Amino acid sequence: MTERADAARNRQALLRAADALLHDHEPGHISLDQVAAAAGVGKGTVFRRFGSRTGLFQELLAERAARLGAAMDSGPPPLGPGAPPGQRLVAFVDELALLAAENIRLISAHEQACAADPYSDPTYQRWHRHLRALLGELRPDGDADFLAHVVLGGYDGELVRRITAAGGMARLRLAVRDLALRVAGVDHVA
Repeated sequence: MTERADAARNRQALLRAADALLHDHEPGHISLDQVAAAAGVGKGTVFRRFGSRTGLFQELLAERAARLGAAMDSGPPPLGPGAPPGQRLVAFVDELALLAAENIRLISAHEQACAADPYSDPTYQRWHRHLRALLGELRPDGDADFLAHVVLGGYDGELVRRITAAGGMARLRLAVRDLALRVAGVDHVA
């Protein structure tokens, strides 16, 4: 079904408004009333489009993660298909570290909004499936499902904020890469 032009404009306006508010306010202090006002629409439009604050932040994160998802599915190796699983693992955690570091407030807002059931978020589930598959290849004797959750735990919003504040993006990237390789039982990737 094709989205109506006015609905598409409202969707983009709401996502841009939420994004702009995240730059100026802590995630817990952003209300749907503020988002609607900043987008120039009624609060009912936010609810019709996203259902809730959770839906709004899920959609904003999904939009930010779309490029990463496309690269995982059909991009060039090592992030895309065709590379050995260890190389794909490193490429994925590196890209996810970059996404998390560039979107710390969004990650925190998303976590707060999805606090009741963080594992049911579609973006999280997609990342988890990808990691589970890679870790399953690298550690067929391990619990790839659990290990994928452990690696994704390295992208907790407050943890990302703390690590990048004391070492920047480079520290975060190296830390999650080290964690992923240790969890995968791999010393290094060529």
